Amino acid sequence: MLDKKEKQEVIDKFKLHENDTGSVEVQIAILTEKIKKLSDHLKEHKKDHSSRRGLLKMVGRRRKLLNYLKEKDYDKYLQLLENLNLRK
Repeated sequence: MLDKKEKQEVIDKFKLHENDTGSVEVQIAILTEKIKKLSDHLKEHKKDHSSRRGLLKMVGRRRKLLNYLKEKDYDKYLQLLENLNLRK
């Protein structure tokens, strides 16, 4: 999981205004960082099936948020994909 410092860095990078902690962009960025950390964990611990299930749930949640952002504002969607190095 992300510690407070890492999470705050992600929020600062993707926030839309000063007090923004829950916008779609910030939520997607935080989920992406969590997914990266959990993927690294699972490369080392291949039989950790409960963490794998959590990873799949996070990927699904991120996918739903990305679809929402794509419908709402396509330009922000493309910009976020580029900033996070995600494929379409």
